[in-house]
Amino acid sequence: MSGADTPEGLLLNEVDAILFDLDGTLLDTAPDLVGALFRLCAQEHQPLPDYQLAAQHVSTGAIGLVRLAFPDHDEQKQEELRQRLVDTYATNLHENTLLYPGMEDLLKRIETSEIRWGVVTNKIAELTEPLLEQLGLRQRTGTVVSGDSTDHRKPHPDPLLLALKELGVAPGKAVYVGDAPQDIASGKAAGTITIAVRWGYIIPGTDPNDWQADYTIDHPEELAGLPALR
Repeated sequence: MSGADTPEGLLLNEVDAILFDLDGTLLDTAPDLVGALFRLCAQEHQPLPDYQLAAQHVSTGAIGLVRLAFPDHDEQKQEELRQRLVDTYATNLHENTLLYPGMEDLLKRIETSEIRWGVVTNKIAELTEPLLEQLGLRQRTGTVVSGDSTDHRKPHPDPLLLALKELGVAPGKAVYVGDAPQDIASGKAAGTITIAVRWGYIIPGTDPNDWQADYTIDHPEELAGLPALR
């Protein structure tokens, strides 16, 4: 059983794996992603979207950011811009990207409790893998499943099921943590415990309380003190 150093009655004492969404949950990637979007806008002589609004749309992926900044372009042009955005972002993956405050302490707590952790993201592998490597996180993870690792992306359960298979952990003994409704839907469909976070890229007009997660938290350190599900 994991959580040998965790008091009885806490969630960490009842699970064997914790999986995190990447953008907006584990890492604050908005400075570099929105920076790449702004460079693309400048190249196209397009007015810049509001930074905070763009940051809130990071969870919609590269195509979502392009649609926000270039709403009047047709689908073909938006797809071309999406690829250019990805290429631009790939050259500056971690210039200003950091773990969220309190996340490093949480990861250390998880590791001390002998709980395995990993990443399940809709971000493509060519961006996910080097980003985690450059931040020194890849070697600490038990699994990394990207948006192109399976035939389906979140909210489909397949990415989480692949991660759990790689870890050798049953869904009921795993937690999925995310900042978007598709994260919680994916976790529920896969059979994991779900945690919605408020510190990520929440689309305006949406409320994490409406996602029907098992828990909703405001800061990473709260996860360590969550009670076990009864």
